[in-house]
Amino acid sequence: MSKQKFKLSTIIIFFVCLVVLLSLLFTDLLISHTVSNSIRVNLEEKAKIVSRTVAKSVIVKNGLENEEQDEGAIQQYTSEIQQATNVLFVVVMDMNGIRKSHPNPAMIGKSFVGGDEKAVLNGKEHISLSTGTLGQSLRAFTPIYGPDNEQIGAVAVGISLNIVEQALEKGHQNIIIGSIIGILVGVLGAVILARYIKKILFGLEPLTIAKIHEERNTMLQSVHEGIIAVDKDSTITLVNKSALRIFMNTGLPDNPVGMKLTEYMPSSKLDRVLKTGKPEQDVELTVNGVSILVNRVPLIVNKEIVGALSTFRDKTEVHQLAEQLTGVRMYAEALRAQSHEFMNRLHVILGLVKMGCFDELKKFINQIVDHRVHEIDHVTKNIKDPALAGFIMGKLSYARENLVEMRIENETVIPEPREAYVTHELITILGNVIDNAIEALNNMKEKKVQVKLNYSKHQLQIKIRDSGPGLKKDQFTQIFEKGYSTKGSNRGYGLYLVNKSIESLGGSIQLNLSNENGTEFIIQIPYEVKEGDE
Repeated sequence: MSKQKFKLSTIIIFFVCLVVLLSLLFTDLLISHTVSNSIRVNLEEKAKIVSRTVAKSVIVKNGLENEEQDEGAIQQYTSEIQQATNVLFVVVMDMNGIRKSHPNPAMIGKSFVGGDEKAVLNGKEHISLSTGTLGQSLRAFTPIYGPDNEQIGAVAVGISLNIVEQALEKGHQNIIIGSIIGILVGVLGAVILARYIKKILFGLEPLTIAKIHEERNTMLQSVHEGIIAVDKDSTITLVNKSALRIFMNTGLPDNPVGMKLTEYMPSSKLDRVLKTGKPEQDVELTVNGVSILVNRVPLIVNKEIVGALSTFRDKTEVHQLAEQLTGVRMYAEALRAQSHEFMNRLHVILGLVKMGCFDELKKFINQIVDHRVHEIDHVTKNIKDPALAGFIMGKLSYARENLVEMRIENETVIPEPREAYVTHELITILGNVIDNAIEALNNMKEKKVQVKLNYSKHQLQIKIRDSGPGLKKDQFTQIFEKGYSTKGSNRGYGLYLVNKSIESLGGSIQLNLSNENGTEFIIQIPYEVKEGDE
């Protein structure tokens, strides 16, 4: 590979300046041409409009037809038009080219000067550039016709070319000033950029930069969680935000870049990977009492170990997330609520037996049996998935335990899903939203939760509504964020998991904002059922 002739800073400065210079040059040429044409077209249009306006004037027509009767009216009218439109002159002439108006009254009655009026006296409207008594001007000529549609004269409106040139010159000056400033800024920016790149790349040249870039790409492809990377001398070169968060929990310093890994975290064992070149997967590591799961891999470029990379995550967080995602906590809570409710009823029955209140006992048992049979019959009849039906019955018990009136309404029968994982995701969704709804009713007099299930055309709709205090508008965009909660620290995972489960199923969730009180979640998910169940 040939050696580089110029330094990186020199190449950057040269090419940045060249690009800026060429860009501004072409921009100057294009803008100047465009601005020039635009100004000229606008002025021509202005002169043409004024001349047409004057040509249609009754005062002008009467003055040309009855010179003695309306003597001086044309001059007064054109003077007013000239002042109002800020043009150089407005001249009305008869068919012999004799002026009937002029900015200089002494010129009235004399022939029009310029030689470009002949075409308009033959009935042709046109634009021209010519020199007259007031200097060089851009002129718009319009014929004037009488009542019998016979030409009786013409009007000429002039705009000084000095105004045109001044406008063009001013626009061009602004462009030139802008271009010069742009060039200076470009040069300054190129110098600063070159120095900055040199600094952040530790003075490395392009060939070395390409090698480092390849190393970093290798590291980034290995990153899944928190990461820490070291070079071949065990110096920490990279730490991401997730890693810093975990390090803060372990009490380690929050800025380890540049430190030796053996000094910062002696128990990491990442230096061992530098020596052996062998990766280590799913290793449990304890740092200041915090357990983390670690993966270690060497970074190899051109068959040479140039560093090592460690990816890791807090083991407690992994376990917590796995437990919530699998729905184990949901099942356990449902079973605990049912067991607790059953024990409470046994205590009541035992008390009635001891007191000999057999009539009350019979009535109490009949109420339990009727209610339980009705509840179980309703759920199992309309929800064909046994796991989901059992989970919902557990949630009904949990609601009663918290003195909450919870109703399950099935608008249709809910078939069993084709894939088992859908049941698991539904338990996560229903469990977290219902738990949030029940918890929101802690301080409410009216404690009601309504769950509606509807299946139609491979779509399952779930509506969960509570009679709680509702959400504030500024909370609508935050409730699904991980860690966001209004109920204290170490909370805010429920709705985050709900949102993740819905995303994994390809569904959607929205809030019904039409309710003044309470909160209503509307969840829509694709729902493929087992063959023969639909």
